[in-house]
Amino acid sequence: MENMGTKKPANYDIRRLTLRDMTGPLFRNWRAVAVTFCSIFAISIFVARGWASHYYVATMQVVVARGRSNPTITGQQNPVAENNPTVTADDVASEIALLQGRDMLQEVAQICNLTKQNPSVFDSWKKSDSQDLEVKNSKALESATNAIAGGLRVEAERTSHVIDVKYGDFGAPETPACVLQTLGKLYLAKHLRLERPAGAFNFFAEETEKYQKALMDSEMRLADFSKSEGVAAPETLRTDMAQQLVTTQASLSQTRQMISANQQRLENLRKQMEGTPPRSSTAETSISANILLEQLQSSLLASHLKKTQLLMKYDAAYPLVQEADAEIAQTQEAIAKAEAAKYVNTTTDRDPTFEYLRQDQAKTEADLASEQATATALLNTIHGVQSELVSLDMKAVRQGALLREAKANEGNYLLYLTKREQERTSDALDEKRIANVAIAVPANVPALPALSSFSIMLNGFLLALVGGIGAGYLAEVVDPSFRTPAEVEELLNIAVLAAVPKQAA
Repeated sequence: MENMGTKKPANYDIRRLTLRDMTGPLFRNWRAVAVTFCSIFAISIFVARGWASHYYVATMQVVVARGRSNPTITGQQNPVAENNPTVTADDVASEIALLQGRDMLQEVAQICNLTKQNPSVFDSWKKSDSQDLEVKNSKALESATNAIAGGLRVEAERTSHVIDVKYGDFGAPETPACVLQTLGKLYLAKHLRLERPAGAFNFFAEETEKYQKALMDSEMRLADFSKSEGVAAPETLRTDMAQQLVTTQASLSQTRQMISANQQRLENLRKQMEGTPPRSSTAETSISANILLEQLQSSLLASHLKKTQLLMKYDAAYPLVQEADAEIAQTQEAIAKAEAAKYVNTTTDRDPTFEYLRQDQAKTEADLASEQATATALLNTIHGVQSELVSLDMKAVRQGALLREAKANEGNYLLYLTKREQERTSDALDEKRIANVAIAVPANVPALPALSSFSIMLNGFLLALVGGIGAGYLAEVVDPSFRTPAEVEELLNIAVLAAVPKQAA
């Protein structure tokens, strides 16, 4: 065994840290532990009961989207589409800056009556007449605006187009709700004023009425033109008459060709008729003069009877008798000639070739006369159609000018009518607060405080416990005195011969 007076080396014995060693400083400095614990816990109770139970936070969410884009006011029929329809981070940042505008915060302070100041002890010492009321109100409004700006939290959620707006205030729960509700209304109204120009609907309404009157006047002049000129569609009539003119000219050319052909045909017919006899023999018969002989014999008999009667009265030399003898001699001579002669009976009729040529000539002459009359009529018709076409051209030009004017007025009228309806729709949607931004979650009056009193007291208890323990160990470190024989041996490296415990008084 070693001598008690001998010095022990520093690393002679390594003591094990026990629970008594760990809790010893807490028991030795129990007053510091208790005071620290009670102070922190009391403060947490005061904060939980006095402040947290009366601190209310109202929340509101604003969505930035391209649900409705206001068309750009242009002179075109269709509005100009936006080049970038998506919402960018700059758009969200702009909306956040717009929500924090000082002008809106001042209006919120006035509407929610946040400019009323509670009289303080120093204010009671001052005379109210010595301070200008206007300056006082301005300072109160500025102070309330600064308070709202300090308590307002506007943050954009990540990877979204949603803006969270929070405002907390100590007092009645209606105050933060009123601040955010009023701010939302003013924000939408200001956003709509900035997005859309004022007076656009009235401008388009006036232009629509002006072009409507111009359109009615153009239509009236167009109707009067149709009545005065007696034609409704000169362009259509001109097209039809031009087609008719082409057809008539083709008929005239065809008729002239037929006239030329018939004239040549007539010349050929005349030449053929000159070489063709008008009549030709159809039958020829040879017969003797029997009838003539019978007649001559009868005449001879009559002459003999006459001579016989004359001889009965006169002498042979009497002239009458001699005359009868001469008749008898002549008759006998004629009978002899008749007996020696024969007669040919020939039958003739119209020549068919000559008759066909004559009929064809007559028909051709009739056709030629008809075709010449037709050509004359067609020529007169062509001149009349050409004159009418010239007149229709002039009328079509005049009507075209009226139609273009009416069409231009109609296009302008429809353009401004469409623009007016667009602006009317935009105004109607603006009245319903339909814009590129919308209040997704409106602010409501909070029913519970923003922080739970129980959680604050629990956290305060845990903080007080940690603080008390820390205070105990801190007091142990700060205290330079020795508290146990082991500390003396450990720090001074000497043996302790005796230790007297501390007695309570």
